[in-house]
Amino acid sequence: MKKKEIISGFSKLSQDEKLSLATGLFKTPREAKKDFLSFYHPDKNTQELLSGFSENTITNFPLPYNVAPNFLINDKMYVVPMVIEESSVVAAASYAARFWATQGGFKARVSGTEKVGQLHFLFSGDPTALKNAMPQMEKFLREKAAPVTAKMEKRGGGILSMKLKDFSSEIEHFYQLHVTFETMDAMGANFINSCLEAFSKGMQAFFEQTTGFSPADFEPLMAILSNYTPNCMVEVSASCPVENLKGIASGFSPEEFARRFGQAVKIAQTDVYRATTHNKGIMNGVDAVILATGNDFRAVEAAAHAYASRNGKYQSLSKATLENNRFHFSLEMPMAVGTLGGLTSLHPLAARSMELLGHPDAKQLMMIAAAAGLANNFAAVRSLITTGIQAGHMKMHLPNIMRQLQATKEEENKIYAYFKERKVSYQAVTGYLQALRSEKE
Repeated sequence: MKKKEIISGFSKLSQDEKLSLATGLFKTPREAKKDFLSFYHPDKNTQELLSGFSENTITNFPLPYNVAPNFLINDKMYVVPMVIEESSVVAAASYAARFWATQGGFKARVSGTEKVGQLHFLFSGDPTALKNAMPQMEKFLREKAAPVTAKMEKRGGGILSMKLKDFSSEIEHFYQLHVTFETMDAMGANFINSCLEAFSKGMQAFFEQTTGFSPADFEPLMAILSNYTPNCMVEVSASCPVENLKGIASGFSPEEFARRFGQAVKIAQTDVYRATTHNKGIMNGVDAVILATGNDFRAVEAAAHAYASRNGKYQSLSKATLENNRFHFSLEMPMAVGTLGGLTSLHPLAARSMELLGHPDAKQLMMIAAAAGLANNFAAVRSLITTGIQAGHMKMHLPNIMRQLQATKEEENKIYAYFKERKVSYQAVTGYLQALRSEKE
């Protein structure tokens, strides 16, 4: 196939046809196809299920499914599922969870579950008339959306509020219908978008039927939920007397550790370069849980980073304080998740994750994911202010280095023993392995 040739009807091909076409682009098509096929699920029904989740699927891309034990959250113990390819993240979460479990665990709460949707539109009529008609129009739109909202309302959710926002001073004739929703244990994207599209048609009908308005003055642009959910918030914290930090970092007194830890978090509140990496460390834990439970980690990421910038400057999502000889570490962030519908029930492992966690509702899942984020943040900052991040990271990366160097089992055992008390680097492992092999020659 020529590089600039357009492929027509690709989505209508069978999975095998798609695979053959795609692997035909490789230098060794037969070997490439063999590699892709090796990741097919052995059970045909399961593979059909996985392939059906997305479009133009030609194989699966497995990631490690890990668990981090000893998460004590609001006096309940959890073994937390984490889907992530980085071993140091799981090790860090497990370490921090175990430490804080001895100090009473994590305390968490959800301060809101409000979701947001927006209808963006142009209106060239009388702005005052539009604003004055808002109460009447809201009643009209709620009635038009009733078939969509009925089921959600039975579960305790539905439309919470509507607000007209005027952006015409920034973009000519631009207005927005800002709507808030309660979606209970569903993430709610489909529900919100369906409501908003009903509002779009409803506004058109309203202007057609209401004196003083012309449908020609109204042009709907977009009807879509917002992933920024500043009123769908979770808070999690961990606290202990400073003296209980004794031994958590070799060579540092509890007071010195707490002081350095607090300074590190302040730096993340001050410098955007540090804040970005600091928050990435939080999302290491959060995203791993979100993925394991079949939720949308991209939406959670987007909301978290927008919230970190809410004051006009990108800052740390976590805080550390030292008051009355007590160390306190906390995290507050928006998080929209669901435990009903979507992949949470369709994907076999996502369903198992829910079972492993005791079938949490959406609020409980928010707290679990946030606790994983705080645990990873604690472990990362601890390493940074003491031994440095690379010491632990490279120790965990040692198996990958040995695989890259094709070390034998005998060589692996010797490498593990040699680097038990030594600094790990790719260069150091390569040198030691070469020395081992030279001895045999």
